[in-house]
Amino acid sequence: DETSVLIAELDPADPRRTAHDPVRSAHERALGVHSLMVVPIRSRGTTLGAATFGRSRNPTPFQPDDLVLAEELAAHAAVCIDNARRFTHEHAAALALQRSLLPLDLPAQNAVEAAYRYLPADPEAGVGGEWFDVLPLSGARVALVVGDVVGHGIHAAATMGRLRAAVQTLADIDLAPDEVLAHLDDMVGRIALETADGPDTSGVTGATCLYAVYDPVSRHCTLARAGHPAPVLVTPDGGARLVDLPSGPPLGLGGLPFEATCLDLPEGSVLALYTDGLIHGPALDTDRGLRRLVDSLSAPGVPLEELCEAAVTGLSDGRPADDVALLLARTGALGEEHVACWEIPKDPAAVASARSRVARQLAVWGLEDLAFTTELVVSELVTNAIRYGSDPVQLHLIRDRTLICEVFDGSSTSPHMRHARTTDEGGRGLFLIAQVAERWGARYGRGGKTVWSEQPLKPPATTRQDGTDGKAAR
Repeated sequence: DETSVLIAELDPADPRRTAHDPVRSAHERALGVHSLMVVPIRSRGTTLGAATFGRSRNPTPFQPDDLVLAEELAAHAAVCIDNARRFTHEHAAALALQRSLLPLDLPAQNAVEAAYRYLPADPEAGVGGEWFDVLPLSGARVALVVGDVVGHGIHAAATMGRLRAAVQTLADIDLAPDEVLAHLDDMVGRIALETADGPDTSGVTGATCLYAVYDPVSRHCTLARAGHPAPVLVTPDGGARLVDLPSGPPLGLGGLPFEATCLDLPEGSVLALYTDGLIHGPALDTDRGLRRLVDSLSAPGVPLEELCEAAVTGLSDGRPADDVALLLARTGALGEEHVACWEIPKDPAAVASARSRVARQLAVWGLEDLAFTTELVVSELVTNAIRYGSDPVQLHLIRDRTLICEVFDGSSTSPHMRHARTTDEGGRGLFLIAQVAERWGARYGRGGKTVWSEQPLKPPATTRQDGTDGKAAR
């Protein structure tokens, strides 16, 4: 029954009550309860429970006015209970959304050795919008990303997911770090406009981000940040310092430029990217937090997992007031034994010489099985650069987890794949490359463009006409 009940004179010996709940009836008799009220606790059309009021010391039985007061108390309690249920449900949904959007594991790559820690905030503060990523790029490079969406709750977690997906897309097209932040700035501005007129006024108003690209061949690291804490650089000898990097405005302000900084990192350097929850809290000011972070990372040769643990343990007293994301990356290097580079004259006759050089280099690396497909790739890329590009033309061959072939030229002409007809005499070059390569693409710099392809170090097996498995036929 969902209506209130008033029993002015309670009969402790009523068999209907003792049969229905003998334990409660025995307890009421022990207390001497002689008058009873039962009021349902309802909120938004749902019964959450019932409140029972019993009178024992006061000999006066409950009156109808007492029942009105009890119903008001139950209504107030229902609102409080329902608010708590809704908060718990939203917090659980936001936490589940956030965990589903964060990387489950770091991708395999050779540019850096990476480790991370992620600490969710105190439940009272709500789920935040912190995220991190390690994104393999073309040319054996890698992008390191840490971001923080302003606010808490499911809206912050959802916006974090949108920004993370956008960063991955922008990384795929190999934009420079400052250009990535410029596109994210536009996106956050659009999100703010979308939520400004909505029914929920708790929408996201901004975000911060740090984006870095490390090249293990040149050992250059290019970084840009948008209102995010500066990274910490730990040299191989254990010296740690904050990187002098232009701050840039937070994402969402619009119209303000972002600046990138390029660093030369010795092999074995550690780059620490983090969110402000690691260095700031109710009992920790930012300056002291930064000093403690730098001190905790100043340990040469320590495994990254131990450095992560030291940084988190030393800076977070119990559960942090805001989500904490920490990403550590120890740089690697691809030396001369992994890289071959040639200047190519802008002469069609140079294509044959380029193929011969590549074949000899593959023999040195013990990759003769890839000679046929690699010569095909080199021939097409170098021919296109000579025919349609401009000086200088350079050919790079990199042996990493895959065999990477890159051809650079000084023009910004965009290559595109054509599906040639059977009567066409050309137009099949990039189509052939797409068939033999795992991935291919183009990236642009201030001095020109690089068209690249990646092949697995072991050629895929094919089925011969006799039914046996063999390597790809030449």
